[in-house]
Amino acid sequence: MSKQMSLGLSMRYLGYHAAAWRHPEVDPAGASSLKHFARVARAAEAAKFDMVFLADGIGIRAKDQPKGALSQSSQTAEMEPLTLLSALAALTSHIGLVATASTTYNEPFHIARKYGSLDMLSGGRAGWNIVTSWSEAEAHNFGRESHMEHGLRYERAAEFVEVVKGLWDSWDADALPRDKATGRFFDPEKLHVLNHVGKHFKVRGPLSVARSPQGRPILVQAGASDAGMAIAAANADVVYAVPHDLDTGRSYYADLKQRVAQAGREPWELKIMPGITPFIGATEAEAREKYDLLNALVEPELGLSYLYGQMGDLSAYPLDGPVPEPTDPMVRSIAKNLLAMARRENMSIRDLYTFVAAGFGSRIMIGTPKQIVDEMEAWVEAEAADGFNICAAALPIDAESFGQMVVPELQRRGLFRKDYESTTLRGHLGLKPPKSRYGTPTIPV
Repeated sequence: MSKQMSLGLSMRYLGYHAAAWRHPEVDPAGASSLKHFARVARAAEAAKFDMVFLADGIGIRAKDQPKGALSQSSQTAEMEPLTLLSALAALTSHIGLVATASTTYNEPFHIARKYGSLDMLSGGRAGWNIVTSWSEAEAHNFGRESHMEHGLRYERAAEFVEVVKGLWDSWDADALPRDKATGRFFDPEKLHVLNHVGKHFKVRGPLSVARSPQGRPILVQAGASDAGMAIAAANADVVYAVPHDLDTGRSYYADLKQRVAQAGREPWELKIMPGITPFIGATEAEAREKYDLLNALVEPELGLSYLYGQMGDLSAYPLDGPVPEPTDPMVRSIAKNLLAMARRENMSIRDLYTFVAAGFGSRIMIGTPKQIVDEMEAWVEAEAADGFNICAAALPIDAESFGQMVVPELQRRGLFRKDYESTTLRGHLGLKPPKSRYGTPTIPV
């Protein structure tokens, strides 16, 4: 039997293409509308996706460089993700609900409580995407002139995750009998006080939310630096990656799986899901038309600002000249991958910003359902992926077309489920219950 893939759908903004909001079939006000996100989430659930994913930054990171670019960007007004996912929990029944929260400008108790509550509300479908904040825009919103140094951010993040996991272990799965006859609401022997004292945090606990229905919320991570991969290897259930070619994907996959084993875990306990932005058509020409239509809606200022945000200020270089070394890159791992691709493909700065604007740095796929699935299958067979994070170009239309056109082809080949077999996100991913640090039950038996 073919290896089953995992599938997630990124649903931030109105899609990953810079010009998605200008598409004639897209509501430009959708990013502020529950109705819009409900339609997207239901499309993913109808297609039996494992999860929907809301990336987040706690500030407007887009810059007005070059001048005029910011006013062309739809990535400026959005909703807080946990509030939105809590609403979507009531409008869906199976789809996993994953959102980003920063370890730089939160406290562990906040995160443990919020995601524990979302897991309760959704019946075991919550996931936390672990990030560190890197932009000055975010720093300025929290009393800092610049963001925390890279090494310190990740050192804090590693301790942060351990504290959150510890707080999620506060209650055993059977700690709350709620026995009216005896008057005993909980068993004090099954409540654990963390008493964490570390370099960055001092947290007593216990958490004031009962044990997660799935043992604990799913942990997701997306960093490709050594520090980020170390956190992923020790903790993550899912990793989002951004390789642009099969060899890079295979190398990253092997490296991270080896790190997982070195951390004392089984490699299959972590799902690696590269991001892809598919443009799908009944014919390859139709798919190309969809790609070209959106690209034609990107103004030059906006396209150049996308490249600036990924690799630093390259405005002093000729747009049709070669891509130079990045100047002061904000996200080093993404800058490294983009530069390698630009040199491999002999891309100009203009070529590169068009590429980034089309999928916000994720791998672009253009073709028929068969061609898209051929490539997805090749990556899984080559051990470059366990599944994919679909970064739809325009929402909700591209989420719906993926479900209607690509998912049936995946199912026909035995690569993806035809129906849900679990009600929890952990169950969708085929992951076993987590271990409690106290050696006690983590899910009801």
